Amino acid sequence: MRQLLIDTETTGLDPRQGHRIIEIAAVEVVDRRLTGAHLHFHVDPERDIDAGATEVHGMTRDDLIGKPRFADIAQEFVDFARGAEWIIHNAPFDIAFFDAEFARAGLAPSASLYAKLTDTLALAREAFPGKRNNLDALCERFGVSNAHRTMHGALLDAELLARVYLAMTRGQETLTIDIGASALPTPGPGLTARECAAATPMVVRPVRVAPEEAACHRAYLEALQRESKSGCMWLAAEASAAA
Repeated sequence: MRQLLIDTETTGLDPRQGHRIIEIAAVEVVDRRLTGAHLHFHVDPERDIDAGATEVHGMTRDDLIGKPRFADIAQEFVDFARGAEWIIHNAPFDIAFFDAEFARAGLAPSASLYAKLTDTLALAREAFPGKRNNLDALCERFGVSNAHRTMHGALLDAELLARVYLAMTRGQETLTIDIGASALPTPGPGLTARECAAATPMVVRPVRVAPEEAACHRAYLEALQRESKSGCMWLAAEASAAA
């Protein structure tokens, strides 16, 4: 499924009090790979920005004068985002703002657009109960560099969230190789299950790993080492072999 990591910045905390979206970003992932495709807008909210919000993202009303209004870019966002899985950190917050903006623009709510909605904050709280699970904490936990993140920004945060999500959900789905059943001998008269297994050819194909993938995997193992009470068996085996 096509996935979009989505983030927004806003004028305040509550759309029911008239607060508006001022920045939107959506970063595309297909088959667990960042494609490089993304959508990014700064939006004129047509109202002032709370001082507390400016402290978070650094934007003031003057920064956004002359930018398109949400209604001007809404259809482009809808066309880009329709049919994808939306992955958002603290999804209820962003979805509430999207639905308020869509209603103003005379468009259907978010639920009619996404194929699936995933809240990475909920995933993180389930995986790491009682721990800090904001984006900075997750970047540190999974070895995702966020040194260049001095303030919140929708595009940067969506890109960081994509890398965190891929690390957080990485896992080998199966330890077996999918071999066509018709190609395998089957137990029957004169052929036991053990003999079937012995007669099945095993082909091992080496896979070359790119340096950046190896570095990402190493960071993931080190995160497991920090988070698991029993440590990481792969790092323990590596240390034992090196001794």
